[in-house]
Amino acid sequence: MRFLLDTHIFLWFLNGDPQLSPQFRAHIQDPNNEVYLSVVSVWEATIKYQLGKLPLPESPEIYLPKQRIRHQIDSLPINEASITNLIKLPPLHRDPFDRLLICQAIQHDLTIITVDQEIINYPTVQILI
Repeated sequence: MRFLLDTHIFLWFLNGDPQLSPQFRAHIQDPNNEVYLSVVSVWEATIKYQLGKLPLPESPEIYLPKQRIRHQIDSLPINEASITNLIKLPPLHRDPFDRLLICQAIQHDLTIITVDQEIINYPTVQILI
């Protein structure tokens, strides 16, 4: 399967957070799956770090890519098609980071791993819940 990690899922995975279900962890660690972290998530985490809302053991420009590579998670860049797909999304969710993740998942036929109810409400995206 092909998965896109929501930002909080990636951070829970790194921290061994018990909020991350064993099922989610197994899918992320399964070498037969393609797992992606969007640059949107790196952007979001960096902003939260700068605002003092996200403590990390190292600066995000070092820590996040290093951990992504360590866990064999691929980077998913933003492209113009993802941005232009925003207009097609119903206004169910106002968070611009999550809306971009939804567009990327649709564009690249990825299943989002999330517990965010706002994302789960979108009928056009595949969600692992």
